[in-house]
Amino acid sequence: MKNSLFRYSLLVMCLLFRYISTHAQTARNPVIFADVPDMAIIRVGNTYYMSSTTMHMSPGLPIMKSTDLINWQLVSYAYDTLANVDALNLANGQSTYGRGSWASSLRYHNGLYYVTTFAQTTGKTYIYTTKNIEKGPWKEVSFTPSYHDHSLFFDDDGRTYLIYGAGKLRIVELTADASGVKPGTTEQVLIENASAPSGIGGGLPAEGSQLFKVKGKYYLFNITWPRGGMRTVVIHRADKLTGPWEGRIGFQDLGVAQGGLIDTPDGKWYSYLFRDFGGVGRIPYLVPVNWEDGWPVLGVNGKAPETLDLPASRGLIPGIVASDEFTRKKGEPALPLVWQWNHNPDNSRWSVTERKGYLRLKTGRTDTSFVMARNTLTQRTIGPESTGSTLLDASNLKPGDFAGLSLLQKKYGLVGVKVENGSRVIVMVSAGSGKPVEVQRVPLSQKMVYLKAECDFNDRKDTAHFFYSLDGKSWVAIGEPLKMPYTIPHFMGYRFGLFNYATQQTGGFADFDYFRIADTISDSAKK
Repeated sequence: MKNSLFRYSLLVMCLLFRYISTHAQTARNPVIFADVPDMAIIRVGNTYYMSSTTMHMSPGLPIMKSTDLINWQLVSYAYDTLANVDALNLANGQSTYGRGSWASSLRYHNGLYYVTTFAQTTGKTYIYTTKNIEKGPWKEVSFTPSYHDHSLFFDDDGRTYLIYGAGKLRIVELTADASGVKPGTTEQVLIENASAPSGIGGGLPAEGSQLFKVKGKYYLFNITWPRGGMRTVVIHRADKLTGPWEGRIGFQDLGVAQGGLIDTPDGKWYSYLFRDFGGVGRIPYLVPVNWEDGWPVLGVNGKAPETLDLPASRGLIPGIVASDEFTRKKGEPALPLVWQWNHNPDNSRWSVTERKGYLRLKTGRTDTSFVMARNTLTQRTIGPESTGSTLLDASNLKPGDFAGLSLLQKKYGLVGVKVENGSRVIVMVSAGSGKPVEVQRVPLSQKMVYLKAECDFNDRKDTAHFFYSLDGKSWVAIGEPLKMPYTIPHFMGYRFGLFNYATQQTGGFADFDYFRIADTISDSAKK
């Protein structure tokens, strides 16, 4: 009896171990639970590279690297700043929230990497090239006009094109090196109504073009959003680039759409797409692709599967987001790639060397609002849960200064220290109503204070809670829960931010000892 029970227990343990092992080796959708929209992916040998949109952030046009399509790491940006104009500098009352650089195209051709984008802010199209996509340097050329949602395409005959537009898709030929529009060329209509296969009028016309050539045939991927429907993948196919083109719905599930095709070294195919997912942003999905009658067939029985036959994710920390103690060894970059500034920074007003082990944010002008203040240093929030925390030394703030930890979007939330009437106060500000409101203030009798924001994106709860601590051990909730809706004016998921701005006089500075991010939240933030 004892031997039978032992053998039974051993069998159960083996089966459980096998289940856990198998489960641990399985990737899950979304493959990145963070704001990484408008992806373009290429494979060079056994390595994948991905570009994405970060709009008003600097540096911009991020490049990520993976060897398995699941675990990604930031390796580069195509530019430090897009342009030196008031809107990108948050100067003279101007900003470029929700604009900046939009959807990119990524290619590898004749030993060069190309990544392209376009900007309503400047009215230009940008082409960045490098021989080393991970280390650069990047060469930039730009020209007018701003070709909307374009796809860069190098054809087999040596000719180079951009396919672009919305609804009515057009094509223009570039010079062979893609440095500009080919002299003497004219823009032509490629597809008169690319939205037609979705079958419903109105809504978002077909855009987000990505063009591929597979076994001699051309495949053009677009997104539509029919009125009353969901975000939908539309695919057009042609034997010649000039057409005729035939189109069909390529995928319609959960609103997962916009992207293209990628193959693996062993001959498998996937489509990379993204899904609007509330406050955390637009999150990447992968769906398997099979080929039937010369068409890519996306998904599993037309659905985005929960699991994928790919290696499991090791998490988004530290490849996409990461903690930072602000200690720098000789030769290390001033800021790791996970950081981006809200708009172009004023590089004379921040430092990680003036006080060893601290990020110093200095004021150089007065501002009237958080969203118009320069030098807010940001990272993505991640789902389903994430916590950002910091230790602020507020001893050098001037009267009217406000410094602390933010969750940046149009309806932002802040927890930090204000200096008023010679005293420091901890405040929580919520712009959840559309306008900033100081919800609570607590007197601060010491110079150092710990600050924390916890985000719950489970089931689109999209709620954040703010906390402070005087000793780093006992945390006190402050203010009210912040609802975190995704708003088009910012067109970006919520981001953790470290900020300091002046409202009365310049010359003050805030020192941040660290920024730490975790993929969990406390029980008190789940209520």
